Amino acid sequence: MAEAESIYRVIFLNKNEVYELYARQIFQSDLFGFLEIEAFVFGERSQILIDPAEDKLKQEFADVKRSYIPYNAIVRIDEVEREGVAKVSEWKSGSNVAHFPGRPVPTPPKGQD
Repeated sequence: MAEAESIYRVIFLNKNEVYELYARQIFQSDLFGFLEIEAFVFGERSQILIDPAEDKLKQEFADVKRSYIPYNAIVRIDEVEREGVAKVSEWKSGSNVAHFPGRPVPTPPKGQD
């Protein structure tokens, strides 16, 4: 019996939003500090009902062959039995999800603009 291909749920931060996507392939990128995500999975089980949030994500990633996500944006990766609904939710400062601190942005010395 052939083993089914793994499906991964990837949760990451993007522009103060929490993205939850499903993909079949995830691996460390040759680009330092990035994770590669390929073969996105969007609601292939049911085409009758269309979720507007999932449809928005499907359109955003329609022509994307491979996506590079910075390690510090990754919240969680799970290997799951089957895909769920891809979604985007607003990141709230009081939530349990926190952005990993990055390097500080340099400020120009006083008197220089």
